[in-house]
Formats: sequence, structure tokens, C-alpha cells
Amino acid sequence: MSDYAVVNPATGETLATYDTFTDAQAEAAVTAAASAYETWSETPVAERAALVRRVAELHRERRDELAAIIVREMGKPLSAALGEVDFAADITQFYADNAEKITADQPIDILGEGTAVIRKAPIGVLLGIMPWNFPYYQVARFAAPNLVLGNTILLKHAPQCPESSAAIEAMYRDAGLPAGAYVNLYVTNDQAATIIADPRVQGVSVTGSERAGAAVAEVAGRNLKKVALELGGSDPFILLSTEDLDAAVAAAVEARLDNNGQSCNAPKRFIVVDELYQPFLEKFTAAMTGSKVGDPFADDTVVGPLSSLAAAERLAEQVDKAVQQGAQLVAGGTRDGAFYAPTVLTGVTSDMDVYREELFGPAGVVYKVADEDEAVKIANDTGYGLGSYVYTTDEEQAQRIADKIDAGMVYVNVVLADSPELPFGGVKRSGTSREMGLLAADEFVNKKLIRVGA
Repeated sequence: MSDYAVVNPATGETLATYDTFTDAQAEAAVTAAASAYETWSETPVAERAALVRRVAELHRERRDELAAIIVREMGKPLSAALGEVDFAADITQFYADNAEKITADQPIDILGEGTAVIRKAPIGVLLGIMPWNFPYYQVARFAAPNLVLGNTILLKHAPQCPESSAAIEAMYRDAGLPAGAYVNLYVTNDQAATIIADPRVQGVSVTGSERAGAAVAEVAGRNLKKVALELGGSDPFILLSTEDLDAAVAAAVEARLDNNGQSCNAPKRFIVVDELYQPFLEKFTAAMTGSKVGDPFADDTVVGPLSSLAAAERLAEQVDKAVQQGAQLVAGGTRDGAFYAPTVLTGVTSDMDVYREELFGPAGVVYKVADEDEAVKIANDTGYGLGSYVYTTDEEQAQRIADKIDAGMVYVNVVLADSPELPFGGVKRSGTSREMGLLAADEFVNKKLIRVGA
């Protein structure tokens, strides 16, 4: 049986299977991408941008079809699936619209006579290894800037996303990009390692688990290939003061339950100052448990199934172990197939496994702290460093905390505020790179120095 299959997590039904590539097919894909690079890299920037812009348009034209695919593949509620398609379109268009800016020469003021300039040039074929939780969005933020730069793309998607990955390739083909500029791969991990080692492949980008990132980085390192990693997160949500507790709670719950709780940069640890702790906990628990769990195609569903039965079982094991180790289960903690009830834990201490783990599902841990210093201490006491959220009415306090938090992103008094122009990425075990924004176009590019004498 193929590793690539559409299994509806809401029902457990296998809807379609896709054949894994033979070694010959994998070799042919690399050859096609390398051949396309020879011409694509020489295509004028404006022409590349126009074709990538057409891909954005196709996202919008095929919006309903694309959204339905990922509801079936990984259980995302339909409204969220439609929003993801829209966001992928916006990201793709952002790079098309900014093509001249991201490829422009950068003059250098030199000490001697003559001139110097940094000229950005593509580097070749890139391999993207993408996750299941945001099938379109993750691909868009890797593929769009690199195609505009003139690189070509090989894309290995998650095995549970074969239909959406085929739909993405179809959009690049139908937009008019040359054959080989964007190639979808149904390959095994061993075949992916062979592709990374291929001298025609110049870099690899991975979004996924720490284990996947470490495995790919090891292969890339052995072969001296550039690797970009965007991995997990256990983002803190720090609440120190607010003029509207209900709004702060609503933001906390909305962000925690986004994508059925399966978002790497969602807040997962809620760190609340003593005087707000009890009312926050009561309102947070009520809102979590009051969020409808059900059919992801239903209009009023907030939480659908987790992406797979295995994902739900993993979350259940984490929560059960936390309770066994002394955490208090305030609400939730039950599983029905791939569905997991919104869950709230308190009383978690640093000697418990869950203190340092990422809960990838609709579960959150609430901590009580005395003051700002203790909040920052708990926020930073993790191996992760992706995003973070700070709610306070004190502007100076917000800036102090933003400076102190070990994370790639800090959002103050706002959640779910990602945007195409804003860079995304983390530090520590959360990754090594930046995606989105203009910084994404600096990951896989030759910043070539051209120095001319007087």
C-alpha cells in the first residue's frame, strides 16, 4: 500500500491512495527541475513574477475546491480551510508584487575607489519538505519567493496530503510555468535523502517536527547543503493587565483552537498574573469547553478532528501522563476517535513531562505568576522559541517583555496577526530560518559581490 493516501480523520475512511514514486521517477523529477532551472533562472524577473501572480489568481478561482480537499485530508474546519487558501493566495501575490524589490541590486558604500554592489542570484534546485497542518500556506511561503528569485522547486508534501499537493502542482502548471519549475514528489524519506545528496540540488527547506528537522539537517550537513528549518513551538501567552478580560480570553481561545489546535505558533502556555488568574481560568475554561466539536464541513464547527487517529492518541497520552504526574485536569481530556475535546490543565510544574512538551491539539496549560519577572522566566523556560503573546495595558512593560523573551516573534495585544509582509520564524529548537516577508527571499539566494575598480 502506498504511503500517500487521503484518510478522512473525521470518519477514518480511506478516500484515495497515490503511488509512491519509483527511484526512476524520483531521478526524472530532479532532472526536470535541473533542466528547467537553466531557462527559468534566465527568464526576466517581470515574466517570472507575472506567472507566479497567476498562481495566486488560480488559488482564488479554485478556492472552494482547494478548501474541500484539505478538510478531507486533515480535518480542518471548512471556514479555516477557505481562510488558508486565501492566505496562500495573498502570500503568493506578495512575492509577485515585490519581485523587483527582492531581486534588486544593493549598492555598498566602499572605502576605496570604484563601486561595489550585492547582486542577488538564484542558486538552483531546492527541495521543500512540507507538513500536513497548513497544506497550502506552508508551500506558498516557501515556493513563491524562491520561484520569483529564479530557483526551481521540488516539493515533498506530507503523505496524508497527496491530493492538495497535486492540486498545487496543477496550479503552477496551469499558470504557465515551464515543466520542471515546480515538481510534486511522492517519495519516501530514503528517496528524499538521496535527492538532498544529489549535487544538482542546492538547498532544502523543512517545516515539521524536531525529529524530521534533525534528520534532514543531518543529511544536508553531510552533503554541505543549505538547510532552512521551521519546527515546533510552545508559545507563551502572558496576561499581566487588561481593560477587557473577556476580549483577552476570546483571543486566547481563538488562537489556541486555530486549526484544531494544530498550529506551531499557537499559544499553548497561558501565563497569568495572580490577580487575573482565577477569573481568566474560569472564562477560558468555559470558552474552551463551549467551542463546538464536530463535522469539519459544518458551518458552526470550531474544532474538527485532529489530523489523524495517531495524532489524537499522542495528545491523549500526553494529557493522561500529565495528570498521572500531578497536573489538574480542569476540563476535557477525552478522545473519540480522532476527535479530542478542548482541554485545560493547571498545576503543571517543571518536573512534569508536559512542562517541556508541545501540545499539538486543542489543549492548553494555565500558569499563575506573581509578576512580570516570573512570567518571563516561565515563558523562556522551554527549548522552543517560535512565537509569543503579551497582553498588557502598559506600553513600556510590553517593550521590556518583548526584549526579554527568547522567541522569533512577539505579538502584543493581538493574536492570529500573521501577514505576508511579516517574517515568520524562531530560535532555539523552533528553527533556523525566516519565511514570509522580504527576509524569506534571503534564505536561498547567492548574494554575489561585484566590485569594480576606479
